[in-house]
Amino acid sequence: MTDASATAPRRPGEQALTALGLGAPALDPADASPHSFPGGGRWRTEVPSCEGPEALAVVLKEASRLDVPVHRISQGSGVWMLTDAEITEMVEATAERDIELCLFTGPRGTWDIGGSTRTDSHGAGLRARGHDAVAGCVEDAVRATELGVKCLLVADEGVLWTLHRARAAGILPADTTLKVSALVGPVNPASFAVHEQLGADSINVPSDLTLAHLTEIRRVSAAPMDMYIEAPDDLGGYVRMYEVAELIRRGAPVYLKFGLAKAPGIYPYGHHLREVALSTAKERVRRGRLALDLLARHGADGGMAPLGSRLPGDLRRFDIPS
Repeated sequence: MTDASATAPRRPGEQALTALGLGAPALDPADASPHSFPGGGRWRTEVPSCEGPEALAVVLKEASRLDVPVHRISQGSGVWMLTDAEITEMVEATAERDIELCLFTGPRGTWDIGGSTRTDSHGAGLRARGHDAVAGCVEDAVRATELGVKCLLVADEGVLWTLHRARAAGILPADTTLKVSALVGPVNPASFAVHEQLGADSINVPSDLTLAHLTEIRRVSAAPMDMYIEAPDDLGGYVRMYEVAELIRRGAPVYLKFGLAKAPGIYPYGHHLREVALSTAKERVRRGRLALDLLARHGADGGMAPLGSRLPGDLRRFDIPS
């Protein structure tokens, strides 16, 4: 836990606006999240959409060049889009730097033969349609963890519960973490808490949630929250850099995800998309540097969790039937 009443950092334009008689109301201490990551720290960083070893190498090189601390690197196309050799290369490269690698699991509704996702209602979205889709996700999870992957990205509540049960049963390593995708992220406190109970260790909320929404969520759950500081266009294209300090204050423990708007979609990735994948990977790291610079200018860059930390701490779970 951290002291929610700690002195607030400077807000953007605060001194100038106060001098002009336009100062903002004081922050309400009751809005601050009382939670933190185990071992200390209120925020971690994530570079998403890193679609293979070559893109990973770009991210690692640029993060070193720009001095961007990275806790987690995630991929969006899926385990099934990578060879064993590619996964092993990514596992080794991230392990060498003590960075968590997160790979997406299995088939998803937007790519299969079902037509409902192409209607105006978008049907069931990314969820796993039928037994075979769930089986594909489990296959990916087992294969990835056997190759050393420690974090799995999930886009279906049933798959989440199944993988949590597999983890409890020893089918997956006990220290495997399960991350809920932004594409199915919960939008209210009740649904956020349900995802935690189903086994989520890290829950991506949509980037259009208000600051008040984050406070509401934190009143019912301490599970780590993932949030795009800049969201891809298919998730709204929101850019919230000037809110980073307040997102941390309200949403901690939170992963700051450095996404990229106005960029072509690259899922499912293949070498035909190589140039855009590499250029956008590099730019995501630069966006991270911009966000961290803003935090520093406002005196809000303290409280980062130690590099190499990855576990979520004690979370609430539904009982697993025997």
